[in-house]
Amino acid sequence: MSDVRIGIIGGGLMGRELAAVCGRWLHLVDHPVRPSVVAVADLDPAAREWFRQVPTVETLTDSWRDLVDDDSLDVLYIAVPHNLHEEIYTAAARAGRDFLAEKPFGIDLGASERIAAAIDEAGVFVRVSSEMPFFPGALRAYEYARSGALGELIEVRSHFLHSSDIDRSKPINWKRRVETCGDIGVMGDLGMHVAHVPLRLGYQPSAVYALLDDIVTERPISAGATETTRCETWDNALITMRGTSPDHPQRAFPMLWETKRIAPGNMNTWSFEAVGMDAGVRFSTRTPAYFERFRRDGSEQVWEQVQPGNVSAWPMVSGAIFEFGFADALLQMWASFLAERAGALGDRFATATVAEAVGSHRVFAAASRSSAEGKAVS
Repeated sequence: MSDVRIGIIGGGLMGRELAAVCGRWLHLVDHPVRPSVVAVADLDPAAREWFRQVPTVETLTDSWRDLVDDDSLDVLYIAVPHNLHEEIYTAAARAGRDFLAEKPFGIDLGASERIAAAIDEAGVFVRVSSEMPFFPGALRAYEYARSGALGELIEVRSHFLHSSDIDRSKPINWKRRVETCGDIGVMGDLGMHVAHVPLRLGYQPSAVYALLDDIVTERPISAGATETTRCETWDNALITMRGTSPDHPQRAFPMLWETKRIAPGNMNTWSFEAVGMDAGVRFSTRTPAYFERFRRDGSEQVWEQVQPGNVSAWPMVSGAIFEFGFADALLQMWASFLAERAGALGDRFATATVAEAVGSHRVFAAASRSSAEGKAVS
């Protein structure tokens, strides 16, 4: 193993998750690197204080520039509000830092393209956070779709549904403000999750028609406050489009991407489904122990459940008989990112790329136009 020193810019939930991931690294079998979180930058003293319990942490600072300028760091993880992406990502690239970026990779399409240009010019290694496809059932569903077994595609659906905003008394936060989250709202917050697998499969979107919904239009300015303020961003987004696949580029099929902050009955559900003339496949984190595969058996049409077991992209100490969870998906995503950076990923599933993040932004920009104009947008 070679050691990788990681600095976190933005010590919120996902930064804390990374510290926990590094603590579990021995769970992986024969991984080429050994990461440790050694520096954290966050404006909030309470956020920084949490990391004092992490034994590898050497530096706690309120300035992200301290980490960008620190030559002792090998990798940065940058998890900040969307309006800060362009400034910090671009600065990190120009400083020669490899990093894992958070979605949506810029507050809008223009920002994502400028960030991508800076990364390309600097020649640094950058990927974008998207952990859900690393569930074993999701990987098997992806491989089945990639194999060509589905035949001519009929329909593709990709969803990310949760209900974090279903409580009307929840105070306003940065995700409900255009200044910090961007006009794309929930599409930026959750959209990389639904875009990752379709774009990785080469499904090219076109003719976007979107229904964007702002359900809770006002929220309290703080916990327990009676004074409210306007919510400026979308709660839910239903994006329909025409798609083409590499195997049948002349045949367009319906493709649906759905992102919702208010989806009653869902806590944090990611799902993917693709159905073709010959076969179909689907997976949901609601039922993580299996994925479903469609086949025709003579005159019968059969959806069957397949249990892949705990067989991950990168092998783990736990045997296949055990079951997989969100923390395992995060571990696998970071294993993928750091193995690819080390040139040792092989043919395993890779973390979301810069090109995929920019591609998702093109869809979100078209969806915003479609909603405003009430028509499909190329």
